[in-house]
Amino acid sequence: MSSRDEIEKLRELINYHNIRYYRDDNPEVSDAEYDRLLRRLKELEDKHPELVTPESPTQRVGATPLERFEKSTHLMPMFSLENAMSDDEALEFDDRIRRFLDYKGSIEYVAEPKIDGLAINLYYEAGRLVHGATRGDGLVGEDVTQNLRTIRTLPVQLLDKNPPARLEVRGEVYMRLKEFERMNQAREKAGEQIFANPRNAAAGSVRQLDPKVTASRPLDLFCYQLGMLEGPREKTHMDMLSKIKNWGFPVNYMIKLCKDIKAAVEFHHEILKERDSLDYEVDGTVLKVNSVEIQAALGEKSRSPRWALALKFPARQETTKVRNIIVQVGRTGALTPVAELEPVEISGVIVKRATLHNQDEIDRKDVRIKDTVLVQRAGDVIPEVVKVITEKRPHGTKPFHLPERCPVCGSKVVRPEREVVTRCINLNCPAQIKESIKHFVSRNAMDIDGLGEKIVEQIYEEKLVRSISDIYKLKKDKLVPLERMAEKSAGNLIQAIEASKKTTLPRFLYALGIRHVGEHMARVLANTFGELDSLRNASEDELLELDEVGPEIARSVIQFFQNKENKNLIQKLVDMGLEIKREKPREGSALSGKTFVLTGALESMTRDQAKAEIVRAGARVASSVSKKTEFVVAGKEPGSKLAKAKELGVKIINEAEFKRMLHRD
Repeated sequence: MSSRDEIEKLRELINYHNIRYYRDDNPEVSDAEYDRLLRRLKELEDKHPELVTPESPTQRVGATPLERFEKSTHLMPMFSLENAMSDDEALEFDDRIRRFLDYKGSIEYVAEPKIDGLAINLYYEAGRLVHGATRGDGLVGEDVTQNLRTIRTLPVQLLDKNPPARLEVRGEVYMRLKEFERMNQAREKAGEQIFANPRNAAAGSVRQLDPKVTASRPLDLFCYQLGMLEGPREKTHMDMLSKIKNWGFPVNYMIKLCKDIKAAVEFHHEILKERDSLDYEVDGTVLKVNSVEIQAALGEKSRSPRWALALKFPARQETTKVRNIIVQVGRTGALTPVAELEPVEISGVIVKRATLHNQDEIDRKDVRIKDTVLVQRAGDVIPEVVKVITEKRPHGTKPFHLPERCPVCGSKVVRPEREVVTRCINLNCPAQIKESIKHFVSRNAMDIDGLGEKIVEQIYEEKLVRSISDIYKLKKDKLVPLERMAEKSAGNLIQAIEASKKTTLPRFLYALGIRHVGEHMARVLANTFGELDSLRNASEDELLELDEVGPEIARSVIQFFQNKENKNLIQKLVDMGLEIKREKPREGSALSGKTFVLTGALESMTRDQAKAEIVRAGARVASSVSKKTEFVVAGKEPGSKLAKAKELGVKIINEAEFKRMLHRD
């Protein structure tokens, strides 16, 4: 047997034993025998370095440290899930689905424990792991391939002789509780800072620039969903999970097929009873429609699929006391009351503050300074006050009211009719300016490295900046005297500011802080209009044509670009050298700038896959047919959009023509 053949045979055998040991917890060989196989492979690879591949089991110990993480675009978006906090909300979810489908029968659901970890996307070509990324904003994440390779339960090569040409698999990286405790004990003995909880430990471990650090951490993985798949799909979600498992991915053993929503809710309560006995953190149950055909018919909303729901467990709660109530002012002028608490531990996190949301919430709960309150981490994430324990209220406490004037600038505050938020309407309010600057320079906006929260506070207090545009007037000699700033760091900051002048439209739109325009919506608008001027001149009707834009978002965008101060700000930034690079479609794309409308069900791809392919080709997807539509793609059982296309004389193409067009392009 040649060395090449022996190496390939050893890799295949070791990968098989990895799955038996790490995924199935059912090893077939002793640890000593496994070590002998691994040592033999290492010996052969040392003799023949030209035969070493990234997929080899010997390469899981971690590669060369990185300077920074690169961005990675998912071929299909990683949607977040709509949350439900009660059984009634889950039942309403089922009613909503059946109303949407005009369907009176029962719908099958797959119920899955919701693992509290870090969501990742794994991309394979010809059965080989090419790259893995964090979820990010759902469209673009961070490439953490080197780190994910160190996770023993993650297959770098699929167990399939004829794997799909291209494939995305979604999963959750987590840490088992016993391993987490052991790791923290070791860190404490070594005098290192301990992690607050397993989720933070898992997320922090995956985002290490040095993969060897990641390799030293006890990370594990559960996979639960397909993204993009080149080839036929299974007809049910349950069959898809079986397929994923057969490829070598770890799938949670507690997943259950439920005949209807009531059975799914009952299973949710079963998992809740077992929650504290599990060896990993679970914060709810994910309910997914089992039929892939029904999933496709339901489609997606702007950020979440209509066919899935996260039914959350009741939040962990503790009692503590309100030391004080302060009022924060955000970048939109919103006044938010925040309770400062006596520190209390909830689900492994020390909570010192909790949001009180707005005046209506304060009035409804009657929260006062010095009250004893029940606090929870809503959805196990955001601390909030649940209720006041009035029996423990000290004598002489007074109801709390938001101030009539802004606590930062002293301007009169207003509460617009039919809104629950009280706002400072002074555009020159220091709090709003500082928060706007912090948002503008943040990682997913203009990404100015070194311009963190404390530096922003300093440069504002020192009167070096008074608006966003002043960032580009900063000089090195003015920065050097600042606290925590020296010659080198000041120089690096100036370079980062200069580098940020070359940006993309999605980043710039997000950085501007337009109300209701987050990262995802910024990308939708950028993909559709291509250039800033096209968006600035867009009418409300043109915005409403988009799949994911409703009246509130459309009005907000129009109002922002009609505002005189905003126009002046954008012009100042352009005059200072800001360049907004258009994100180029595939080189030589004939579809660039074209508008597509989809109607009916497609056989070879989901609606979401089709949208992704259109956008990758530089074209855009609209929700309704108009004179500006170039193509209507008609699948099975098309709706009224087909008739509208015929009426307007828009070119109608079938699925085969659509695929040829994409392939030809």
